[in-house]
Amino acid sequence: MSELSLAERALSFTRGEAQATVTRERSLFSRFAVSRPTQATRVDDVSVSIFRVHEGHTGSAETNDVSDAGLRDVAAQADAAARSAAHAAPSAGDCPGLVAPAAVPAHDGYDAVTALLDPAVAGAALRTAFDACAARGAEAFGLWTAGVVDTAIASSTGVAVADTTTDAFMKVIARDRDGRSGWATGAGAAISDLDPAALAERAAAKVTRVTPVVLEAGEYPVVLEADAVGALLDFLGAMAFNGLSHADGRGALAGRLGETIAAPGIALSDAPLGAGTLPHAFDAEAVPKAPLALIQDGVARAVVHDRRSAGRAGAESTGHALIPGGSSYGPHPTNLVLTGGDASTEAELAAPIERGIYVTRLWYVNPVHEKSTLLTGTTRDGTFLIEDGQVTRPLLDVRFTDSVLRLLSATEALGTAQHLACEADFYGRRFASGVVCPPLRAQGFRVTGRTV
Repeated sequence: MSELSLAERALSFTRGEAQATVTRERSLFSRFAVSRPTQATRVDDVSVSIFRVHEGHTGSAETNDVSDAGLRDVAAQADAAARSAAHAAPSAGDCPGLVAPAAVPAHDGYDAVTALLDPAVAGAALRTAFDACAARGAEAFGLWTAGVVDTAIASSTGVAVADTTTDAFMKVIARDRDGRSGWATGAGAAISDLDPAALAERAAAKVTRVTPVVLEAGEYPVVLEADAVGALLDFLGAMAFNGLSHADGRGALAGRLGETIAAPGIALSDAPLGAGTLPHAFDAEAVPKAPLALIQDGVARAVVHDRRSAGRAGAESTGHALIPGGSSYGPHPTNLVLTGGDASTEAELAAPIERGIYVTRLWYVNPVHEKSTLLTGTTRDGTFLIEDGQVTRPLLDVRFTDSVLRLLSATEALGTAQHLACEADFYGRRFASGVVCPPLRAQGFRVTGRTV
């Protein structure tokens, strides 16, 4: 039985306004440490969730039992939850209801070879990484994963849509016996997007025998590799482009749409069907995905919405629901794309800097102040001093405390090469997402301390 047929069968056990979502994940994970495989897992999981709307109030329930009895039970649980919420409330709820059927776009986010999920491919990737790190006197740590996800939605309003996506990801941390480390990642919709040898060599090249230098607190010109840029932009998605926060006046762009918020060269969009992204045809509420300009020529243009936040803002959903009915945290752009610039390499970005800092990636990043997009975190796995335009000595990792919008305002140049930055931390249901972005150079990166 197809996922869509299963969704329609589940829907048949509901009453009133309801949506049935079926998700099937098939995936492989291979983790490694000290240049040895440490864990290999295979997942094949089917789940059915029912979302019920009653008098503007909602209830949901989920099951792995796809028998008639299991589907009947999960539908009853969702119905009972919605009715209980309505009974306890003094007035009708604010859920705007389910969407009407609409055509969903096609995309190229499915790769048949990746969908085979051959464990031998994972084994070969790990051996390649081990050998490449060993050649530079380092050991390899990290993970390799690939997956295929089928999603189908059927609703009482007549929606009947299905989508299949694949994704692949590899992370390599090269580390020597003294704890010095380097980092590299690769990701894409197909296994062929990964180059294990190049990733391992890039990570291992950052492991140097030179004693790290201590950098004092202060403001420094900075070159951020794409993984570091991607981490900042993902947080910006939550702090600035979240339509629920925006409607409530908590978001960083509340009252600022149409204003200049970044350097003129900054063009940021959510491009769920764009080249190099991890495409999706529709969101969790079956709203079709479409490109959306967020910043153009440095000017704030839009925020993203699910049905809930759109209803609160008097707007339309932009197709960014994370769950049916909208997450309590609000919607999130999951396919951010930052347009690249003219610098062909990171070395070219560093060339104008007399004394500054080169950052491979950021770690343990947390928000400090949403309205100002202020974050704090540390650098990790490859932090270097820039001297007279050259990336030279390694630095002890530093703590930064800085605003993402301030950094985008202070951005002087962007690289040409685009990289899909993502973590692939699939701790729940697999949903592949990432940020396509180049490296960049900015002024005044605020170093507030160093790690121990």
